[in-house]
Amino acid sequence: MVTAILREHPELALFLCLALGFLIGRIKIGTFKIGVVLGTLFAGVLIGQLDIEIPGIVKTIFFDFFLFSTGYKVGPQFFQGFKKNAFPQLLLTLVICLACLLVAYSVSVFLGYDVGTAAGLLAGAFSESTVIGTASDAISHLNLDDAEKTRLINNIPVAYSVTYLVGATSFVFFLTAIAPKLLGIDLVKESEQLAEIISGETEQEYGPGMKSAYQRWIIRAYRITNEKWIGISISEFERLISNKNIVIQRIRHKDQLLDPKPDTIIHKDDVMVIMGQHGIILDSLFSVGPEVLDEELLNFPLAHLDVTITNKAIEGMTVKSLRKSSFYHGLMLNKITRENHEIPLESKTVLNRGDILNLSGRPAKLEEAAKEIGYLDRLSPETDIIFVGLGIVLGGLLGLLSVTLFGVSITLTTSGGALVMGLIFGWLHSRTPVFGRIPEPALWIFDNVGLAAFIGLVGLAAGPSFISGLKETGFGILLAGVAVALIPHIIGLYFGRYILKINPIILLGAQTGAGTSTIGLKAVQDASGSKFPVLGYTIPYALANILLTAFGPILVGMMS
Repeated sequence: MVTAILREHPELALFLCLALGFLIGRIKIGTFKIGVVLGTLFAGVLIGQLDIEIPGIVKTIFFDFFLFSTGYKVGPQFFQGFKKNAFPQLLLTLVICLACLLVAYSVSVFLGYDVGTAAGLLAGAFSESTVIGTASDAISHLNLDDAEKTRLINNIPVAYSVTYLVGATSFVFFLTAIAPKLLGIDLVKESEQLAEIISGETEQEYGPGMKSAYQRWIIRAYRITNEKWIGISISEFERLISNKNIVIQRIRHKDQLLDPKPDTIIHKDDVMVIMGQHGIILDSLFSVGPEVLDEELLNFPLAHLDVTITNKAIEGMTVKSLRKSSFYHGLMLNKITRENHEIPLESKTVLNRGDILNLSGRPAKLEEAAKEIGYLDRLSPETDIIFVGLGIVLGGLLGLLSVTLFGVSITLTTSGGALVMGLIFGWLHSRTPVFGRIPEPALWIFDNVGLAAFIGLVGLAAGPSFISGLKETGFGILLAGVAVALIPHIIGLYFGRYILKINPIILLGAQTGAGTSTIGLKAVQDASGSKFPVLGYTIPYALANILLTAFGPILVGMMS
């Protein structure tokens, strides 16, 4: 009964696959979480035993959404990576990814694997699921009969499912337990030293849902009773108190509530709302007058909004320099997000175009500063579908172009073109955010559901032959997965540390980016107790996504 319903209505099988896949993805084995990708693959294989057919175009549509969103997210950092100061990270990524391709090819030839198994080995060991799509497209263009093409394509998820598990777990173990010993370092001490170099202070991490009770910025109300401060202007007051490290937000003058201007004069018994760093408030304001509780005066709107850096004058500026800018006066910087990852908020942190600054301040002041910094995100829930649709169409047209390599015609395919155009459009949006907005929830749908649906459909198609394919591949695929996952990173570890001279904490972050492993990044951050590894993650992650996606059809050409 159930089988008949799912066969007659295959769309129900797809949504069942998604639901079951996300459920399986929540399962943890020790510190390792199965994740959505592997969960939906297992769910697809399980449901696929019912021999359910879904048109291939559905898989392509979801894959295009995923690849475009991937390019959109990493585009700003991908192009940022071509600058001189990012060259070591770019070179490291190129070495690791090329080593991955060559090791996957060599191991596959040595063990006698077919082209589908080789592609699955590459995709799984380096957790780059896009290879499944690009390699499948390349195999479909080989000069083989349809039955053989189907067999080879179905072997990809078989190898992927096994090598993803052993590749991800061995990579995390290597980064957190073996790599520090090979480099002769203690991750925690090394991260503390890096924090001192960058910020002059050490980092401290707390558990999920917790943060430090200390607040850098606080707001208090003071009644002015000291004759020293009576009769001077607001700008003079701010200048005399710690060189403008405080901001007067509001004033009660008799029964009036005022928004002060620089030339506003302070009178006796005025009550001023003062915003400043905690230490400044305690050290410098005790002589102003008594602190008072004035709920009406303290009750005013304080905006907390994101501003995307698009101004060339801000790009390359440190956080310390930003805070000294005239337009910044009156604002608080709460966090910096780069490529969906929060980066350390330190005085020497260098800002890139496309970074998102979360700022707090009076709405009018924040809007004024946003004009100098870039684009103020007003939190609209709308997605620019014109932008998304046009990007995928242009990418598809680009993907129709082809080159011949190893006697095989290789194209980006429409999906690969969507990735490239996502890069370009993501970069354009970071420069001109007035168009091309994709809110975070919508981006999550395109990215996670797009990939999960694609992988689930791959599992559904491979389901009937999955078990037989796994038996045919044999247990040697486990060792092959470990080899492809670790050998390139061992090479990268020594190359990055002793040839490129990259700081060990940044180096490990860069290796997780080159391995497209968010799990690895989180593991290194947890082991080091630091956010600093993310500074090495973003640019390698952007480049590795492009290289490894392109390596799918290249490996097919080499194996053919």
